[in-house]
Formats: sequence, structure tokens, C-alpha cells
Amino acid sequence: MYVTSSKRLTMDGAKKMMATAIEQAKQSGIAVSVAITDAGGHLILLERMEGGRFHTVHSATTKAVCAASNKRATSARGAQAQELDAAHALGLALAAGPQRWTAMQGGCPVIADGECIGGIGVAGGDWATDERIAQAAVESIGANWRSDK
Repeated sequence: MYVTSSKRLTMDGAKKMMATAIEQAKQSGIAVSVAITDAGGHLILLERMEGGRFHTVHSATTKAVCAASNKRATSARGAQAQELDAAHALGLALAAGPQRWTAMQGGCPVIADGECIGGIGVAGGDWATDERIAQAAVESIGANWRSDK
């Protein structure tokens, strides 16, 4: 077989995730940037909340792309989920290229029926808060952010 069917994240799904992430950030009292990509890491939606710092746009986008590419939440782990020291994390980011890999938490894949259909990145709070907001956004559309579910 040379052709297969695949799932994809719809615009309605991306908008629902965005609305959930923004609401979660408001409840946490922080201004964040949120980026949502398709499975190939191409940007679908991007929003920087009023008062959000401009550098968070880049961070959120990189987190979303990295999560979609690795099909797992962003962290200081390598391609095989191995622990990385600072030198190896920096080396991996440089080797992957601009806006492709990050060790910062706050990026989650969007997984539907075992297939990665996109990524979301949140930046502007502490890493645990960014990650919690991204996870809630993914769950708001009935998708998973962990590939083991």
C-alpha cells in the first residue's frame, strides 16, 4: 500500500484549544503566548495575550513544533527520552535548527487515537504552569498529550 489515511487537527479544534489555554492563563493571573501547530509543525494559530512579553511568541512556537515532532511533551530529554545535560540540550537545539527543539516545558503533542495530529506550546508563566495550561487545552478537545494513553 502506498497511500494511507491520517487524522488532522481542525480549525475548530485549534480554536477550542486556544480558548481553553487563554482562559486557564487568565485564571492563573498570567499573560501568555499560545501557539498551535499541525502534525508537521506548521503554525495554525498564534496568540499573545495583552501584556504578554514579546519573546514568548518565539518560545511558544518552538514548544509546539518540538512537541509535534517528538510526539511527547517538551522537556530536557533527547529524541529517545534520555536525560540531557546542559551541553547536550544546547547542542541538540543547535543541531535541530531554529524553532525546532527546546528543553523548556510547556509544549504538548495533540494525540488522537494514537496519532499525533499537532502540537501546542504555552510560554509566559513558570514552566509547570505553562505545561498545565497546554495539557488542559489538549484535553479540552478529547485528545491526549501522552502517547501512552
